[in-house]
Amino acid sequence: MTDEPEDTAAAAKHEKWLEKGVALRAFFYIFGTHLVAGFVWLLFYLGQHAQK
Repeated sequence: MTDEPEDTAAAAKHEKWLEKGVALRAFFYIFGTHLVAGFVWLLFYLGQHAQK
């Protein structure tokens, strides 16, 4: 029974670590999606204004 507070603290620390991982992954996915969308937008813009 003496291990319960330590187990609880370790579980809480692990859960915080998982939350940070999810938040970081979501940030990179959102950033990456916007980066790709911006590049596609740039290609369309340059294609529209190209000398033909």
